[in-house]
Amino acid sequence: MKKLIIYIKESLAELKKVTWPSKKQVTNYSIVVVAMSIGVALFFGILDYFLNKGLTWLI
Repeated sequence: MKKLIIYIKESLAELKKVTWPSKKQVTNYSIVVVAMSIGVALFFGILDYFLNKGLTWLI
């Protein structure tokens, strides 16, 4: 039990050293992630559509 308490205290001490991103940074990074996800989904959707059309044409 003593080791667990030491571990928790050390973990909290390390968390105090962390430089957390600002709210604006988090918002900007979230927008980038969502935009990239949509872009990749569109890319693969279009690729799938044309590959499907191409394979249908071959068969």
